Amino acid sequence: MPTILITGCSSGYGLETARRFLDEGWEVIATMRRPEASPLPASDHLRLLALDVTRADSIAAAIAAAGPLDALVNNAGIGVVGAFEATPMAHVRRVFDTNTFGVMAMCQAVIPQMRARRAGTIVNVTSSVTLAPMPLAAAYTASKMAIEGFTGSLAHELGHFGVRAKLVEPGYAPTTRFAANTDVKVEDLIPESYSAFAAPIFAGFANPPLVTREADVAEAVWQAVGDSTGRLRWPAGPDAVALAAQSPSTSAML
Repeated sequence: MPTILITGCSSGYGLETARRFLDEGWEVIATMRRPEASPLPASDHLRLLALDVTRADSIAAAIAAAGPLDALVNNAGIGVVGAFEATPMAHVRRVFDTNTFGVMAMCQAVIPQMRARRAGTIVNVTSSVTLAPMPLAAAYTASKMAIEGFTGSLAHELGHFGVRAKLVEPGYAPTTRFAANTDVKVEDLIPESYSAFAAPIFAGFANPPLVTREADVAEAVWQAVGDSTGRLRWPAGPDAVALAAQSPSTSAML
């Protein structure tokens, strides 16, 4: 059976993606910082591994324990919502450590084995903010934009060796805990001078016209992993699909 390693499987997209690949008969290595708290049911085709993508020693241990991989899904990420001027640079760096450098480090850890076998797929999960940057998410948007460019370049680099690099771009999913995995409160990042500007934006979050489900993202990852063409991007969810369609430059690269 093919084997896939997925980061950030404690909840949300990663959890649903692990379930999808288990249902499809894959060997799934679901990683998270605290695997003992995993909500995934026991399965002969499931292994749980501890992984912190911001630590080189944790990445090395997880990849060594995982063994040969047919696919890697870089899903782990953290969010931050707030006015950029009020966002501490220490937190900006923390966002990049997980969303950008963590993804790059994971790729660097698995590329040698995939290149040697001349086979494998890497899927990097970004966000629909890369299709239409939104206010009050500048640091998060920047961290995901970096991965978009990185993955596009990587697709060319690795394609020479028969290894594929893909992007999945989820839309807005109200059921995910976008900023709950940080210790910075949203209200602390909205100065009084931004209150009037922020109010309608947060109202839109509370009642969006289109939303993305975790299952939409799992389906997009499934399609991306199985794709043997040069397609790079998979918008996930009706809102992300609509945004991609509005961008000629983006839709041309789907």
